[in-house]
Amino acid sequence: QTKTGIALLYDEVSENAYDIRLKLTKEVLTIQKQDVVCVSGSDHSANHRTVTLRRQPVGGLGLSIKGGAEHKVPVVISKIFKDQAAEQTGMLFIGDAIIQVNGINVESATHEEVVHLLRNAGDEVTITVQYLREAPSFLKLPLGSPGPPSDHSSGTSSPLFDSGLHLNGNSTNTAPSSPSSPIANEPKYEKRWLDTLSVPLSMARISRYKTGTDKLRSNAFEVLALDGVSTGILQFYTAQESADWLRAMSTNISDLTLQNMKMANKCCSPSDQVIHMGWVNERLEGTDSSQLYKFKFLALKGSSFYIFSTPPVSTLDWVRAEKIYNLCEVLFKIHKLWLADDCWLQANLYLGIHQDFDLEDQRPYCFSVMVGHGKSHYFNVELGSELAVWEKSFQRAIFLEVQRTGSKTYMCSWQGDTLCFTVDFALGFTCFDSKTKNVLWKFKFSQLKGSSDDGKTRVKLLFQNLDTKQIETKELEFQDLTAVLHCIHSFIAAKVASVDPVFIDSQSIARRYMYSN
Repeated sequence: QTKTGIALLYDEVSENAYDIRLKLTKEVLTIQKQDVVCVSGSDHSANHRTVTLRRQPVGGLGLSIKGGAEHKVPVVISKIFKDQAAEQTGMLFIGDAIIQVNGINVESATHEEVVHLLRNAGDEVTITVQYLREAPSFLKLPLGSPGPPSDHSSGTSSPLFDSGLHLNGNSTNTAPSSPSSPIANEPKYEKRWLDTLSVPLSMARISRYKTGTDKLRSNAFEVLALDGVSTGILQFYTAQESADWLRAMSTNISDLTLQNMKMANKCCSPSDQVIHMGWVNERLEGTDSSQLYKFKFLALKGSSFYIFSTPPVSTLDWVRAEKIYNLCEVLFKIHKLWLADDCWLQANLYLGIHQDFDLEDQRPYCFSVMVGHGKSHYFNVELGSELAVWEKSFQRAIFLEVQRTGSKTYMCSWQGDTLCFTVDFALGFTCFDSKTKNVLWKFKFSQLKGSSDDGKTRVKLLFQNLDTKQIETKELEFQDLTAVLHCIHSFIAAKVASVDPVFIDSQSIARRYMYSN
């Protein structure tokens, strides 16, 4: 998507916001700030402009000012009146900060001091200005220049309200003065939007939250490039604008990620393809029990689920993942969706294997990936659409790995005997003696009627005998019981999907949410 619009850049230190323009293309987000540029003639001082104004009997200097040192901002021109002195120079613009008045430096002056100086400066006033690119939004300067004709004048000056200097000051000469006008060989200036920062969107990430917290920024978010360069906090005037920009940027980032995946897959064998990858936030438990989040980059590739701190950009990078898990032995679980009416939907997709999570955090669109030895990772994404994609991608990656692998065998024991337990996509469950290889029992997937475990190492599997219709209980002990239970779940779900793909899709809470919205 391509998009252009006005927004604010919020400075968390000063707590001020500045007008900016955003330009979004397929590959880059560009931030523009307004500045005054010389478009013709000789520009001896690019930053400062010195202009002589001749006070007119009607209209005075033809401008209004705002700001002042008491508000930690310079005095700036806030209005320029049509066909009056300031406009006729062609060299002054709304947003110009006044640096000097008749050679007197006013950078640290209060609003009232500058008003007094300008009103008592005589018929000819020479001012030096510099365009204030980061004018705080509380000054409410119009983005267009010059402003429409106005005869408003403030009787008492205020740093946050216009002080009119278009009325007569203390003039010593009542004769009409010649109008201020640009000289032929003087440089000419225009106010333009200039590029100040370009953020590449490939592998970029977006955050609506204050760093590491659950505090959601109001109508604002930050975009961070792969190299860590940040746009700063982009703030929007309405929730709708914020949502539209968030979706547009997320779409472009997703499209670029898809391109990167296709390029990576050209170098990979058919059994080692990247199914999906992207940024998420992982919840970490702090030592003081406070919830902290860190950006993580997840990838589903071949037989493995990868967790990175930074994205893999070369084939060698795949070995430096923080964690690598076999896809057959993980369990994907959606925890939270934030519905349109702000109600929470607690979604436990997979019944039968439970794990308690503290779900009191304020982030919507959460999922967990449970791994071996009862451990888990808890993640959050920015959009409901991203959650739906992760759900679908985990299903696809796991099903492909099950079909590729065909079977998995685990060492186990019961009553002192060392046994082997095999889960086979075609045959179901088989248990045999590890030494003699004698088969002790075998059952189809359809014969598994239930299970229970002690949460540590032991599990009871309940099978129905096809001849007697009686339930037979088989007890086994595993070193990593969680991985085995996840594997059983993966194989059964893949089997169901191969027989009835529509059933698996009907179980998708995230996709049902997306369609309903």
